[in-house]
Amino acid sequence: MLVLASASPRRRELLTQAGYQFEVHPAHIPEDPHLNEDPIAYVTRLARQKAEAVYAQLSKPEATVLGADTTVTLDNHILGKPENREDATRMLRLLSGRTHRVITGVVVITATSTQTAAEVTAVQFLTLSEAEIAAYISTGEPMDKAGAYAIQGRAARWIPRIEGCYFNVVGLPISLVSTLLESASI
Repeated sequence: MLVLASASPRRRELLTQAGYQFEVHPAHIPEDPHLNEDPIAYVTRLARQKAEAVYAQLSKPEATVLGADTTVTLDNHILGKPENREDATRMLRLLSGRTHRVITGVVVITATSTQTAAEVTAVQFLTLSEAEIAAYISTGEPMDKAGAYAIQGRAARWIPRIEGCYFNVVGLPISLVSTLLESASI
C-alpha cells in the first residue's frame, strides 16, 4: 500500500498520471527552515519528517510512505510559499529576469528502509513588469506555491527555459520517485 504524505493536489495528479494507486494522508508539521539551513537539507528534512509522521500514524508495517517537499531558491535563499500578496510581489520581483533553482526532497519509508533523495531544476524567468506581477497575484494562483508561481499555470508564459525535470518544478519529480519506489519493491 502506497501512501502519499501530502495534501498537494499537484502531487496527487502526478502520481495518478504515472499510474500509481495510493492513499493520501497529509502530514501536518512546521515547515520553517532552520537558521542558515541549506535548501537541499531543508527539503529533505521536511520530506523525511512528513513521511515519518504519517508512517507512525498509520501503524501499518506493510505501508510504503512517500514524503516530498519542494522549495524555490535564489542565491541559496529559500523562497517558500508567500505569506500574503506583498510577500508574493517581493518573490516575483526577485525571480524576475533571473534563473533560480527548484528543489524537491523525496523520502520513501518502508518497514525495512528509508530512502532519501533530492531533485534540482534550474528555471529561467523573463523580466516581469509591475503590471504583470500585480495581474498575476490578483488571480490568486501564486498564493500556495513555493516561490509564488506555478509553472503549469499562468506563469508558464514567463519561463522560456528550464534545465532539469519539469515535473520537479510542478512539485514531484516522477522519475526519481519511480526509481525510489522500484528499489522499495513497489
